[in-house]
Amino acid sequence: MKAVAYSIKPFEKEFLARANQKKHEITLISNHLTIDTAIYAEGKDAIIVFTNDDVSAPVVDKLAELGIKYIAARCVGTDQINKQRAAKYGIKLANVPSYSPQAIAEHTVALALALSRRLIKADHNSHLFDFRNDNLIGFNFSGKTVGIIGLGQTGMATAQIFNGLGCKVIGYDKYSPEGIHNINQVDLNELLTSADIISLHIPFTNETEHLINEATLDKMKDGVMLINTSRGGIVKTHDVLVALDMGKIAYLALDVYEYEKGLFFEDHKNDVYKDPIIKNLLARDNVIITPHQAYLTREALQEIADQTIHNLDMWQQNACVGKACVCAKNCRVALVSQSSTLK
Repeated sequence: MKAVAYSIKPFEKEFLARANQKKHEITLISNHLTIDTAIYAEGKDAIIVFTNDDVSAPVVDKLAELGIKYIAARCVGTDQINKQRAAKYGIKLANVPSYSPQAIAEHTVALALALSRRLIKADHNSHLFDFRNDNLIGFNFSGKTVGIIGLGQTGMATAQIFNGLGCKVIGYDKYSPEGIHNINQVDLNELLTSADIISLHIPFTNETEHLINEATLDKMKDGVMLINTSRGGIVKTHDVLVALDMGKIAYLALDVYEYEKGLFFEDHKNDVYKDPIIKNLLARDNVIITPHQAYLTREALQEIADQTIHNLDMWQQNACVGKACVCAKNCRVALVSQSSTLK
């Protein structure tokens, strides 16, 4: 099968090459997929995309015109793909249903610990030879209540680590089976009002968009810690800024950002204009932002590459990709099975 992979970073190449074993003729390019770069798909059977690629209706129209039959997302989320437009042309869609949930879970807990013990500030001060302990007081996680929103594989892996720290873990997920070991399942309202730390592990859908907003923030404890390693659009950033100013949120960790498209994954040091919202967030010593890197471990990268190539293998055999299928008719089922929703 001939394919072009968009938004490829240098570190991805070895993993894709190891997974592919020269089975498919894959062109790797660093360009993001846009209406202008869609032309690179000419003569190909498939394209491989990432979270920041534009697979909107006009782009899908162009891809169909170029003869593309398959779109493989090398990520879990597929909200960047217009599934209905792809279905119109009979274009098959696939994703990576899951990969190393421990990678994201471990990053989530690393962010929480770094926030609580003020490690970024301590490290900065130490580099300046300021070794005072002033303003570095943290808190113990043991005995704290952690609320996990979304009890898919990543949410469960995150809960397991927090359990190991001695936390009381509560969780909300409408689709998760009851009786999960070491997690007290509660409704969303109880989680919001009870948790000292809230961690988000749900996909971005029409119903989860801006789940964290003024109304839900008002229900949270004063001084809550909020962590988002799922999708930026789940959090209404403006309302979070207000909550930070009011002290409702005392600690905020974001690995994703509502307006990250065109910003994350790229070097913007020399840009004259810099996003004022993220500048506001970065100016606060109770906020940590990482550039959508929770997935970034060697183990996860290999699993992503392996599943992506497996999807191409199956299509080449005219077979369904199974749980990886996110075609329009299957997208609701796929989302529920791969990662929990609030529908």
